[in-house]
Amino acid sequence: MNNQIWLMTSAFKPYSLDQIMEKAKETGVQGLEVCVFPRGGSWSDHVATHIDYESFDAEQARRLLESFNNAGLRFSIGSYENLIGGDPAERLVNQNHLLKLIRIAHLCGGDAQDIKVGTFVGYNDELGVQDGGFEKNLYEYQRVFSPIIKYAEDLGVTIIYENCPMEGWRSKTWPYTYNNLTGTLAARKLMYTLIPSRSHGETYDPSHDIWQHINPADVIKETDMSRLHRVHVKATRNLRNKSSIYWGAMYPKQYVNPELAGRAGVPIVEHDWDRHPFEAMLPGFGGYDSMDWRDFLETLMHAGYDKPFVIENEAVLSSHTGNIGATMQGFKAATLCLAPIVWPLKENEGYTYHDERPNYPTDPIKDIPVVSMKELM
Repeated sequence: MNNQIWLMTSAFKPYSLDQIMEKAKETGVQGLEVCVFPRGGSWSDHVATHIDYESFDAEQARRLLESFNNAGLRFSIGSYENLIGGDPAERLVNQNHLLKLIRIAHLCGGDAQDIKVGTFVGYNDELGVQDGGFEKNLYEYQRVFSPIIKYAEDLGVTIIYENCPMEGWRSKTWPYTYNNLTGTLAARKLMYTLIPSRSHGETYDPSHDIWQHINPADVIKETDMSRLHRVHVKATRNLRNKSSIYWGAMYPKQYVNPELAGRAGVPIVEHDWDRHPFEAMLPGFGGYDSMDWRDFLETLMHAGYDKPFVIENEAVLSSHTGNIGATMQGFKAATLCLAPIVWPLKENEGYTYHDERPNYPTDPIKDIPVVSMKELM
């Protein structure tokens, strides 16, 4: 029981990486998941780019590692886009971007330094609306990701998938809200069976199962713990409102003609992310959420989870206010909420992380060229 607690940098979009490191030290955490989204991507909410991925080389890797050593912090990198669906040209850009991040992780030490690459898989809706569409997406995933994972494996890097279904990734008129293949435990198990390599695993975010009325502790009990490399800390408060009364808990709220809905007295979806009745929160900040955090954390500890917890701040009362003070308060509150379960109790100091980690080695790793999907397929 001495897990690191990290921050995800998406909540600090306008800040430099050096400034974010100072914020992290102020919060009392031990690392960062550094967001490296492609510039000019398809969405702007909760995205950030805090490493210059276009010109990254071995010398920049050395300087980056030195910066983290000087700050006393660890890190991984991540970018969360649709890699198997959406516009074909944009899809290819996203795939090639992931290859760049795998190279960056390799140049920084990769698995030897526990530097992972976080990503989504996405979903191909053209296949998804067909009969057997889910299984067709599984095989499309296998086709696209087999060479990507082989590339990562050859470089000593592990890709980790986050489980958000991305319920607002399509228009509010779209009939379903399952837009990221890794959104269910069943899908992740099937994916590891299709591609058995150990160079892919997962980041588990319990908040996404809460609004699906699943107990995250039960998910952990069924999870292959050797595949679980990160846990995203984000809370969900399930709302009791007219949406759930009228549309139920199994289906997303649907969009119909507003004039017709008004005459019928039926609530309809207002925007792309208004499909399910919940509110994003952080544990320990702004009231109760819909999850037993102590049970979840103790389940993880019992299962032997000894890797980082990454606080992802999308909370309505914190980062969504646009107020840096409220953002920092949310991070601090979540850190203290986790501390009694994931840090040992130290005399006169309370629950405290014991840092026994050596610095990152900064001996240069031989540079390698950027590759593209065209070269791997």
